[in-house]
Amino acid sequence: MATAALAPEPEIGLTPNVPAPTDKAAFDAAIVDPDSYANEERYHAIFKHLREEAPVYWCEPEGYRPFWTVARHADIKRVELDTDTFLNDPRLTLSSIADEERVKALTGGSDKLTRNLVSMDNPDHRHFRAMTQAYFSAKHMRQLEDDIRALAKESVEHMAALGGQCDFAAEVAVWFPLRVIMLTLGVPREDETFLMKITQEVFGAQDFDHMRPEEMGGLFATIAEFNAWCDRITADRKINPREDVSTIIANATLTDGSPMGNMEAMSYYLIIAAAGHDTTSSSSSAGLLELIRNPAEMKKLRDDPSLLPNAIDEMIRWASPVKHFFRTAAVDADVAGMAIKAGDGLVMAYPSANRDAAMFEGPFAFRVDRANAKQHLAFGYGPHLCLGQHLAKMEMRILFEELLARFDDFELAGDPAWTRASFVSGMKRLPIRYRTK
Repeated sequence: MATAALAPEPEIGLTPNVPAPTDKAAFDAAIVDPDSYANEERYHAIFKHLREEAPVYWCEPEGYRPFWTVARHADIKRVELDTDTFLNDPRLTLSSIADEERVKALTGGSDKLTRNLVSMDNPDHRHFRAMTQAYFSAKHMRQLEDDIRALAKESVEHMAALGGQCDFAAEVAVWFPLRVIMLTLGVPREDETFLMKITQEVFGAQDFDHMRPEEMGGLFATIAEFNAWCDRITADRKINPREDVSTIIANATLTDGSPMGNMEAMSYYLIIAAAGHDTTSSSSSAGLLELIRNPAEMKKLRDDPSLLPNAIDEMIRWASPVKHFFRTAAVDADVAGMAIKAGDGLVMAYPSANRDAAMFEGPFAFRVDRANAKQHLAFGYGPHLCLGQHLAKMEMRILFEELLARFDDFELAGDPAWTRASFVSGMKRLPIRYRTK
């Protein structure tokens, strides 16, 4: 069976787009620059250098509090597993000093606009995760398969009606997972335009096509709008409980038996609505792009559909839509021989881990039959492993089953484009042509 040709690995410092590592100020600026995350070549060149030369790197970009960048697969796993030493609170994502100050001004002194599951440490994390863990289990997700397949068929029929050409990212990939998430939340189809706007403004807050004016002020307004929507859903589910996630959140209690606070409830809705939507959308678009770029891999998949579940993990490895999370050292520690001081922040660079040659042979080759594709860290690792991973993989599998059954001859019809965002980003445009079977 033919295998994909190895993609050329990126080189560092060869173009004006990729600063030389010897220019520390420019190199550090590139690590935090949202433009780096909208340019695959630039991002991977920077982090390939870090994996090989400085896998735990002290980064001091102008306008940001300094931090360590952790670039290798094994080191990120080590940080993720040691939840006593490396805390999620208080610094979860990369943010400039100016934006941190804006958040404090907007919230009256708090350093967060939300307080959700991914920002919590134990014992809160354990308790909040348990609220919806059974709902998002693999066993329960299988009960939703027929409903999710109906949504996938609807998306595929929409593609067929577009006449053999569409922007897959904007016209298909963003809508299908949003509707799946709405299914889990039990909210009506008429809310989808609002929820699409919310998710794009939250995760596209640095992207010129998605952001509101004034960046952090605009994001604060987005959160306020979403909070009002959540209040209506919560009030309804307290009176009219259903078999959905919204009912679980609306009626959840804290460890002392008191109701969940407004901020925590809103944040729970948001992490499900936004994180479960944008990440799956990005991985689906990236997966289709790589199948188009690698026709031998497309042929493998068509010849042997049993490869699809593994191919989905390879797509997720490839896309790595969550670009980073922060941890903060609670005590002095050592990571890969570097002395980490208590209070130091560490950025875990997931796309870098997922291109680590020490874990993945030929990491810049896309292989639907990659033997260890499931070892990717795109869902995180350890206690904070993504709660919705089973749902994400199932809906992607179903979508690609329907796509491959309905269409042939996929090809690019223009240049793809990626979201300009350093936290969660993926493809925002994927113009394609295809033939309906």
